[in-house]
Order: sequence, then C-alpha cells, then structure tokens
Amino acid sequence: MPPRSRPSSRPTSRPTSRRGSIDPDLLVPMDKTAPTTGGYGDHFNVVFVGAGNIMFGGNLLFKTKSKLGPRLKVVALIDPAVDRAAVVLQKKRDSFVVSAYAKTRIFKTLKDFVDAASPEDAPQAVIVGCPPNFRGTTKPGRDLELQILTHFPGVCIFVEKPVATGDKADVQDAFAVAKAIETSDTICSVGYMLRYLRAVQEMKRIIQDNQLTVMATIARYGCAYESIFKPDWWDKSKSFGPIIEQGTHFCDLSRYFGGEVDISTVVAHSLEWNENAGHLSKIPIDETKILPQNRIPRVTSATWKYENGAVGSLVHVVALQGKNYSCELEVYADGYMFKLVNPYVQPTLYVRAPGDDYEQVHRFENDDPFFSEISNLIDVIEDGPESAEILSTFEDACKTYEFTWAIREASEKSRKKTTK
Repeated sequence: MPPRSRPSSRPTSRPTSRRGSIDPDLLVPMDKTAPTTGGYGDHFNVVFVGAGNIMFGGNLLFKTKSKLGPRLKVVALIDPAVDRAAVVLQKKRDSFVVSAYAKTRIFKTLKDFVDAASPEDAPQAVIVGCPPNFRGTTKPGRDLELQILTHFPGVCIFVEKPVATGDKADVQDAFAVAKAIETSDTICSVGYMLRYLRAVQEMKRIIQDNQLTVMATIARYGCAYESIFKPDWWDKSKSFGPIIEQGTHFCDLSRYFGGEVDISTVVAHSLEWNENAGHLSKIPIDETKILPQNRIPRVTSATWKYENGAVGSLVHVVALQGKNYSCELEVYADGYMFKLVNPYVQPTLYVRAPGDDYEQVHRFENDDPFFSEISNLIDVIEDGPESAEILSTFEDACKTYEFTWAIREASEKSRKKTTK
C-alpha cells in the first residue's frame, strides 16, 4: 500500500460546521478563480475511477483540472473497459492538459493499481465516477468505497450520486458503508452539486438569518426524454428508475431545506408506459427490447411529511421533447416564498418576503455548482475543515437514497392496487 505523501491530522467526514451551508458570496465562478497552490506542493495526485461520460464529459475531470491547474497529476485511471479508457486518455494527452496525464496508467481494478503503485503514486484524492451498481455496498465486487478505505486509509474520496443502485435491501448496506467512512475519519463528498448553487445558498442564508422554519417544499422535475439516448436509463432493472437515478437531485434538495423525511409517510402514484396517458411519441431508443415490467414510469407523483411536521411533494415527469429540462423548487416559510427556477442552466431565485406582495428576482450569472463542489473539497483536503464546507456527506447521501427508494416502492404499491 503506498503511503500518503503528507501526514496530517485528518478532518472528519461529518459536516464541517453547524450551519451546513456556505456564504454565497464565497462561491467564486470558475473563470475568476486562480489555480490553487495548497499544501501538497507542486503535485496533487488523483486516482480516477471510471472512464465514462460522468468523468470525461466535462464535469468532474475538467473542474478538478480548473481548480488545481498544472498541479493535477492523474496517477491512475481505473476502468474494466481498458480500450475505452485508453481512447479517452489519449484525447486528454493530445490536448492542452497533457501535463496532468503524461504518466497516467490504466488499470482494470483498484487492486491492480495498488499492486503496481509506488510511493510516488500515493493519491491525495480518489474521485469515483463509475456506475453506482459497482459501489455503495459491503458486497464483494460492489464495495469500492471499502476497498479505498482499506488500501488508502485517510485519503479523501469524492463519489458521484446516487451512492448505489440495487435492491431495496442495499439501502441499509449503504448506511453500513457510511458508518465505515465515518469511523475511519475519512473526508468524503457525494455529488449532489445543486446544494452548491449560489441561489441555493442564498435561500439557505435567508432562512437561517431570519430563523425561519420551513413549512412546505414543492419540487417539479420535467425531463427532456427525447435527448436521453442511453438504453439503460429506460430500464428499471439497470438504472432503477427516474426517481432513483435522476429525480434524486430534487429529492436531495427537498431534504436540504425541509429536513429529515418521515419515511413511513411517503405516498406516491405513477403513470405507467402501458396506460393511455403514458404514450410517448419520440423515445430515442427501441423500448420493445426492454421487458415490459422493467420499463420506466412516465410520471411519478409523491407526497410526504418531514419529521418536524412540514409537508413535501415531488412530481417527476418524462414528457418534454427537445433538450432543455424544466425544473423548479418552491420552499415556503412563515411570510416567505422561495422559488428556484432552471437550476441546471440559468439558476434564478424568486423571493417573496414580509412587507411586499411582489417577488424579488435574483439572477446568478456563470454559476457552476460542479466547480464549487470540487473546489470546496480540495480546499478541505489541503487547508482543513475550517476553510470550506462539504455539504453532502456519504451518510447524508444515504438518506436521500433511502428516500428515493421509498418513493419508488410507494408508487409501485399504489400501481398494484389500481390494477387488481
């Protein structure tokens, strides 16, 4: 096992302040941020797990490079599809970021890297962007986080959302992984990037500054299904459905504002593919190749109670064509209404406050939550927990995973009742 290149007292993986938020003024746009020159010197070694679109599609990898600049050294790219990994790696080596990948080696498994690594390869962070069915549990072959804890104790981990996909029984298994991460005192951040939006943090600031108690959250997620070409997304046996795979972001935001959900109160209904209203005219894949029982619902509508008595609701709709999604989140408190619109493309926040019947509009130009998420993690790694916030820990992300499974399960139960 390669040793860490810099011994230190490690920050805890738990949230780094009681506020659980960030001053929105500190979320600096990526194009106005100079590459960091933090405590690990000229080299900041990173291991990337996964060579797919999540990692190389412009988000995780590019944002990490933007934060670290020439200090970034990708010591290993781990993916069982070695040929695909070689193609994407060569593209990076042919680009202006070649310095980060000059010595990158490709391995099929994490264990292969461990066996071949030298002390100079010791990573400061492991960034996990492989499909969630390979991680998030204690089961062999799906225990990636536990492998990282074993081979690289104390090394920080970033994990894409959701923490896992699998049978509902895997939910409690994911909590066991969270416990292992917490016990090991390892910094771990999960990719619920919408928490890092300046608009979201402005909402959080107003709520906290005015000591408000959230009364209700209303989430709406309309996806542009015509642009979803991945066959697995349309197959519940592989992606586990649009709530667990996609709507999870708005389930997470709902929890971020409403607090913990009383899982026993979750009620949901769905519009299925074989109902009259469920016909879609522009599905980009051949859905007949998917078993009927594995085809995704077209609409899922859910309601629930939060543990403090507040009420929440979510509607996820597979209905829009074209490319642009339509997403909104409303949050209500005594005297206040917050409405977050278009968070993925051009976040806009509408706020109605006491003393004014009209909404104030806040626009946030060039906001990039992916960059803020990675930037904050690297700041915590190099400068300690006082320097930045990790807004989604593994344990917290497990609660969102549990919540999304509860919605799916409730919708399937209600469907069975109506078809008897």
